[in-house]
Amino acid sequence: MITYTLERYGFGADSTLGKLYQLTDEGRELQCFTLEDEIREIKVPGETAIPAGTYEIKLRSEGGMHEKYLRKFLEMHRGMLWLQNVPDFEWVYLHIGNTDDDSLGCPLLGRVPNTSSDGEFRVYESTAAYRELYPKLAEPLASGERVVLEVTHK
Repeated sequence: MITYTLERYGFGADSTLGKLYQLTDEGRELQCFTLEDEIREIKVPGETAIPAGTYEIKLRSEGGMHEKYLRKFLEMHRGMLWLQNVPDFEWVYLHIGNTDDDSLGCPLLGRVPNTSSDGEFRVYESTAAYRELYPKLAEPLASGERVVLEVTHK
């Protein structure tokens, strides 16, 4: 089993910043930064980060996002990185985007974190981060290996 940890550490009124690590025998290896909607006790559709917990990741090779990413990342795309059994959420993916407006609850990936003048978080170089991370997850998944994501708060 391959384990990744999403550690949230920046909390804005509308956005949440995190770091995504892969757990290895040597410790944790930073993969990229993440951006999500704000954390809420009660879910507001399209405006709430997923709850802390452990989620298995699978590839989903159907639906509109899959078709879009197949065109954009033709050389490597095997399916969306889909988080399983997220309470009160459906179709949660790890994907590209820069602001909380690009997410409906999904964690967005980026190489460069940033704080805007209004105190909200952003991530930049999202496509580059996705291109780096995607094969590390998709290749083991395609060969039947189990991959999980642990989501925590600092």
